[in-house]
Amino acid sequence: MAKLRLNFISAFNERVEPLMQGIVQAEAIEIVPTYSHPSETFLRQLRDLEFPVGEMSMSSYLIARERGLDMIALPVFPSRRLFHTELSYHIDSGIKKPEDIIGKRIGVSEYQQTAALWQRGILDHDFGVSQYKVHWYMERTEDMSHGGVTGFTPPEGISFQRVPPDKSLASMLVNHELDVAAINSPWKNAPSQLGRSHQITGAGGDWSKVKLLFPDRIAEGKRFFDKWGFLPVNHAYTIRGDIYRKHPWVAFNLYSGFVKAKEHFNAKLVDSIPSGLFFGKEYLTKTQEIFGSDPFPYGVKANRKLLETLVDFSHEQGLITKKPRIEELFAASTLDL
Repeated sequence: MAKLRLNFISAFNERVEPLMQGIVQAEAIEIVPTYSHPSETFLRQLRDLEFPVGEMSMSSYLIARERGLDMIALPVFPSRRLFHTELSYHIDSGIKKPEDIIGKRIGVSEYQQTAALWQRGILDHDFGVSQYKVHWYMERTEDMSHGGVTGFTPPEGISFQRVPPDKSLASMLVNHELDVAAINSPWKNAPSQLGRSHQITGAGGDWSKVKLLFPDRIAEGKRFFDKWGFLPVNHAYTIRGDIYRKHPWVAFNLYSGFVKAKEHFNAKLVDSIPSGLFFGKEYLTKTQEIFGSDPFPYGVKANRKLLETLVDFSHEQGLITKKPRIEELFAASTLDL
């Protein structure tokens, strides 16, 4: 029987690459890969559902599903980060600790993005910084943003404005036109066309005055994990509704393929640590000591508390009007995995 050929769009990810490149297989499926920056992928999928299978922002997925976009998710979460530890502040802001952000100006690439959702939720629940007690600045324009496609409007009661088109998060932070901004993304060297910080870099500003809000990320990561019991996710993979209805078996087969890809990567993880990182293996051991042997678990069961928290945060922050059941968000054949 001929394999079902599926065009598949995703960012490069070590845990997914073996599936993208055919090193491991999803049974009865031929993957045709396209690589794209995540934010550009999400824009294409939210706007046009261009690809049958694609990476998707979890926050935008919740919003789009509520508004009727025809897709279903797989409980495969290719990336996890401590998003609140990517916040930097300007030392002239008077900030000494996270609680000092109250009343300050904070910049994010996009208000509805999952990273910003986690940042707001953690600042609120762990440090008492309500989203209503800061002034929000968003870099992306309405016509080049996920919110522009999903119909985003700032939640009632939020102090919100857009970054001027001749400025960026980076330039405003280094010049102290913002007090805090999320500028420490792994993607800063692989910029998206939706953002401006890679073009308007703040060159010439005094970057010695910009510091990480959480300088000891390992200590903060341990504190967070000890309290919450998970590492935040920001992306999943989705299947377009017409494909899922016509071929419902695709969901389980793709999920199994993602699991095999991650196992393949994990088996080679130690050997892949660059020789220039003298303490690479020690950091791997430290990571596993804090977060367990598999910091990137797939499946609904292993991630239920995380997913419920994500939905709670989205609802609390006014991004969705009602909280969906977790079972409504993922393909039926993957719910017990």
